[in-house]
Amino acid sequence: MRLLQITAPGQFVFVEAPTPEPGPSEVLIRVLAVTTCPHWDLHIMSGEPMFPGGTLEYPYTAGQPGHEACGDIVAVGNGVHEFAVGDRVCVWRDGGHHLPGCYADYVMRPVSDVIKVPRELPPEACAPLELAMCVSAHMQLAERLDAVHGNRVAVWGLGPAGLVFVQLARAAGATEVIGIDPVASRRDLAKRLGADAVMDPRDATFPDRWFHCSFDCAGNASAVQQAMDATSHLVVLFAVQREPYVYKPSSWGGLILAGAQPHTYAAAEYALRRLREGTLDLRPLVTHVIPMAEYGRAVELLRNKEAVKVALIP
Repeated sequence: MRLLQITAPGQFVFVEAPTPEPGPSEVLIRVLAVTTCPHWDLHIMSGEPMFPGGTLEYPYTAGQPGHEACGDIVAVGNGVHEFAVGDRVCVWRDGGHHLPGCYADYVMRPVSDVIKVPRELPPEACAPLELAMCVSAHMQLAERLDAVHGNRVAVWGLGPAGLVFVQLARAAGATEVIGIDPVASRRDLAKRLGADAVMDPRDATFPDRWFHCSFDCAGNASAVQQAMDATSHLVVLFAVQREPYVYKPSSWGGLILAGAQPHTYAAAEYALRRLREGTLDLRPLVTHVIPMAEYGRAVELLRNKEAVKVALIP
């Protein structure tokens, strides 16, 4: 089978490897579509660690950083009763970047890392379920804190995660969902996906405590500081945080800041339930569907902000 391997910043090749055989409690998946994760792909292809203080070694693990995959099970290991050959599944959890990734013809995963998805949806419409799981974990926190239903909610940054937050906030009963991003095409897409209004943060002014809850998907100091100033109850920091912020005295006595939330199967089920009922649509996030051989083109589309997500077909 073929796997993509990033060999150095800006360079990749396709390598051949034996198709693995699943061991106990493992399944082998024929990959039908795998969607890019812009931050991972752009960082690894640029030679920049994904997280502050991290390190990178090349050649990068074959198949990585692909981790949003949809495919069909073609073999099961001993003791597997939850799945059968022919099941359509998604990889809902990244097994770690030391393991072969999903930029490949086949990928092997433990049964605990996969979930059945509707066969009637095209594979590229299900592949981003792993992202939706991550977002859902943070939305579940906001719901536990009674921060969404009946309230005005803001989403800062309308990349793939922000567009999922817009839909999940609407489904969770927000009375108003405001999308904030400097890129006009992404604001337009957020409107189509249910945002009541969209704003350019460079032009807009935000009244103090105007939002009850904000989700940060931008990860820059300016956006987070704006969110903190404009939010009365909860700011959820979803994006990778790289800079410090100032918690002002005016926020004391009400504003809660929440960081990254654990990734759980319950969050994957939450996302899948929204997908099945139609309140979450991942298809509009996939703006391009191209062969995996054109991975370099996919990276350029992401770098130039011409794509939201790209689905790569082995």
